[in-house]
Amino acid sequence: MMMTRKLVLVTLAVLGGAAAALAGGQGALAPLKPAPLKPPPAPALQPVAPAPISAYPFYMPMQGLRRPAVRLFVKCDASRAAGREVFAGGNSTGGRVEGGFEITYEAKDKAGQPCVYPFYPWLPQIAGSADRTQYLLHSSVPGQRVTFRTNDQWATVTLRLLGIAQQRVHFEMSDIELDFPGAIQPKGAIHLEAFEGGRPGLFTAVIRRSKVFGGKNALFIPGGQSMLYVEDSEFTGNVGTNSDQEHATYVNGILVSHMRNSVWRGQRGWADQASGHQLKDKAYLRIYENVTVANTPNGAPPSAMPPLDISSFGFTWSNGLKIQRQAPAQAVRDTLVDLRTEIMYGQPGLYPWNIMVDPRWRMPAAPLASLDQVYLSVFFNTTVESFRTEPYVFAQRPQGTGFEPGSTVVDGNALTTKAQQRMVSLAFNTKGKFARVYSKEGWTFTDPQLPPQSQWVADRDMFIRHALGLIGY
Repeated sequence: MMMTRKLVLVTLAVLGGAAAALAGGQGALAPLKPAPLKPPPAPALQPVAPAPISAYPFYMPMQGLRRPAVRLFVKCDASRAAGREVFAGGNSTGGRVEGGFEITYEAKDKAGQPCVYPFYPWLPQIAGSADRTQYLLHSSVPGQRVTFRTNDQWATVTLRLLGIAQQRVHFEMSDIELDFPGAIQPKGAIHLEAFEGGRPGLFTAVIRRSKVFGGKNALFIPGGQSMLYVEDSEFTGNVGTNSDQEHATYVNGILVSHMRNSVWRGQRGWADQASGHQLKDKAYLRIYENVTVANTPNGAPPSAMPPLDISSFGFTWSNGLKIQRQAPAQAVRDTLVDLRTEIMYGQPGLYPWNIMVDPRWRMPAAPLASLDQVYLSVFFNTTVESFRTEPYVFAQRPQGTGFEPGSTVVDGNALTTKAQQRMVSLAFNTKGKFARVYSKEGWTFTDPQLPPQSQWVADRDMFIRHALGLIGY
């Protein structure tokens, strides 16, 4: 009896200490109790507001970066009068920069009002080695946005880092609004061209307290050894045409996309086609925290496509996702979150297991006890607002058997069995106007009771460590 009492006391002490440690982590959610699973209450979506303290996700390695070699300060009133950047002390870069740059934009004009620059930002050409360099764009007052507003059809913020190989490079934009209503030419209002990176190289991009509108995609990032972190920001749509219509945000096959306290809306639609997605995200690991995605009209009918088009390959962890759908002109596409397997994004070596069905794999008899062995998506506290009763919120598409010759298009999706699938999706506390949580495809579970060994999926940081650890990060 005495031994049993000691064992209970020790166990309670250990559990208490673990809960305290988790609660102290940045953005960590309180751990969930063992079965029956009681996910954390749906957090109220925080308004997009300034965050005066700059912090980075724990998984993003920021050590070893050098201070930018070139630091420029752009004056507000003089620049507005000239129609281009006027630098304090003059600009002696010659248009080329080696060793990184930091450009600070004066936040207010002489009347004390937020500065509106009538052009799009000029960025110097990057020269020489980019290893451990930083490229920073920000307002002179943290939390006070400056605005760049122009109808120029080429307006964009494009960082060109071609062939970065194994270099470590960082880009950051904070407290900046890009308003480019005529920019139909650039791939993105923000286009981060970081190509041909390889491990141990890494490109990180951080966008804070910013607002972006314009380009064929408001934000476009190609595939590669990249991590994207977006915080307290708004992406309010694009301005493409009906022939080259793309998406509000297009994230290709990168390592991580982490969206926090941010809004995606205003994807431009057309009466003669279904248009694109608000958030097209094909990263290996996707984290969404208090994110709103809405097909708000943008000078044309709302898009009829699913608001979120994300990959089943890899991992997704979401808490507090809010989806809003208005009636489009085209026949609306069923599903709000499309977990797709039709196209391969990123390099196959990025994934721990085969993305096609594997003859050596069969789903275990108890999938919920085997969540550490599968590609996994977990959605906590999703809310749906729609003009109709949605037939379902999430659709998990089946894996295929191979690629179409000479392409990254997956073939044989309709030929595989459920037992062959190595993908599981879980949804907890989904609310709103819908008939079902999931379509009738794949291994999906609504408000399941998880066994003790699977409780880790409810902890954001443990989920991230698991996903990145599988590929050696």
